[in-house]
Amino acid sequence: MVTDVTTHFGGPPETALSHAYTEIPKASPDDLVGTTLERMRGRRFDSAAAVAVLDGDRLVGVATIEQMFAADSDAVMRDVMDRQPPVVTPDTDQERAAWRVVQDNEPGLAVVDEQGRFYGLIAPQQLLAVLLHEHDEDMARLGGFLHTVESTRRTTLETVTRRLWHRLPWLVVGLIGAMLSAGMMAAFEDQLNAVLAVAYFVPGIVYLADAVGTQTETVAIRGLSVGVGIRRILASESLTGLIVGILLGLLMLPVVALMTNDWRLAAAVAIAVLAASTIATVVALILPWLLQALDKDPAFGSGPLATVIQDLLSIAIYLGAVTVLLG
Repeated sequence: MVTDVTTHFGGPPETALSHAYTEIPKASPDDLVGTTLERMRGRRFDSAAAVAVLDGDRLVGVATIEQMFAADSDAVMRDVMDRQPPVVTPDTDQERAAWRVVQDNEPGLAVVDEQGRFYGLIAPQQLLAVLLHEHDEDMARLGGFLHTVESTRRTTLETVTRRLWHRLPWLVVGLIGAMLSAGMMAAFEDQLNAVLAVAYFVPGIVYLADAVGTQTETVAIRGLSVGVGIRRILASESLTGLIVGILLGLLMLPVVALMTNDWRLAAAVAIAVLAASTIATVVALILPWLLQALDKDPAFGSGPLATVIQDLLSIAIYLGAVTVLLG
């Protein structure tokens, strides 16, 4: 029978377990599809895109709502479930789990231990925050550009109060950007509900744009630190970003089409990757130059600001392409 799990497993930070939804519909392999759907009515779940099919506390399959609606009401769950759904262990790194959700054309990622015990389900939309967090960590590897060696030393050894003063304003901007991203996703809720696969590729598009931007930003800040101005690399880096976007888009087009059997969605993903990669390159060039012109340290501000701008633009471009191409 279908039940609610009313506790959250939690788990160590940055692991798959910490992102697993536990309030999801469940069923046994011999439950009738019609009975399972009827028992789901009137209940609230963290995610109801799929039903976890359990034998005791062990996962034996995952059935999507689409599969259940397409089946006869007197069919049993074992006949409509995916017997080999994508799974990760509770201690799997959150970034690896995010990529599994992107790569597998499934409504979620099950979290199970080595004995097959079920802990929860990770929904695709949960992974947007995970990818944003991972991008911020990637930005942290950028070298610190300051005007003098002494100022670099002072910044490294400064007090906690000064550290907070230098960093918190940029991170607050990032927090505002994260809220805006969530609002944008909510605004396209109808499209996401109509074609669930649309949500699968948001983390991947955002990640690729930020990765391209990170590479350009590294080159820009390194150049500034040795006296090479942004104008000297603007044309070559912008062209490189465009070519990278074209190549990544061409690679994504057939892959997404094979995964989803939807060439329109594949075209939307390819267009978004192309545009987001090109824009990310320009943003990554302009921000260090602008912060330097304002006598601000690019190492503190460029990463958070670039991440926010790139993420918002990437999501807007993708959802806009989806709206145009999928109607």
